[in-house]
Amino acid sequence: MLRRTYDRLVALADTPYALAALAVVAFLESSVFPIPPDVLMIPMILARPKRAFVIAGVALAASVLGGMLGYYIGAALFESVGRPVLAFYGKDAYFEAFAARYNDYGAWSVLIAGITPFPYKVITIMSGVTGLSVPVFMVASVIARGVRFFVLAALLWYFGAPIRAFIERWLGMLSVVFVVILIGGFWAVRYL
Repeated sequence: MLRRTYDRLVALADTPYALAALAVVAFLESSVFPIPPDVLMIPMILARPKRAFVIAGVALAASVLGGMLGYYIGAALFESVGRPVLAFYGKDAYFEAFAARYNDYGAWSVLIAGITPFPYKVITIMSGVTGLSVPVFMVASVIARGVRFFVLAALLWYFGAPIRAFIERWLGMLSVVFVVILIGGFWAVRYL
């Protein structure tokens, strides 16, 4: 089922409705949908490189708004909606221990999940459940999702089609390496 959905989204990238579809996918992916907007962004940017940053901007705006839906699910609908979504992703067993410490590192959690392949929707819901400050959540979401979508757009805009296979194969690992370097940099500044 996921493969069929993935194939449909890639095919959608060639239609006049691609930008609207990207907004819907980015919005839903931040709260409930399992397929990331990168699936649409990559073929859209390769087809129209001059619109790379507009495409990234649409994904960013829709993703942050969708993150607010995830926050709302966590804050207002956790028992009826949020807990089943977390169960679907296998994260419900970790909830109690995670929630106890979450707000101490909430901004970092949002930043890391927003950039890496970790399901961002889990963090948006957790942020709502634990009552993470909305301004902290929003700023961290804008930074994280902006980095993710605009770096992808810049790479595709600059390198074009040859980078597609590289990105599709190594995006997860590159995201993790970037976050490790980012955290390492903050750690070095703080302790050295």
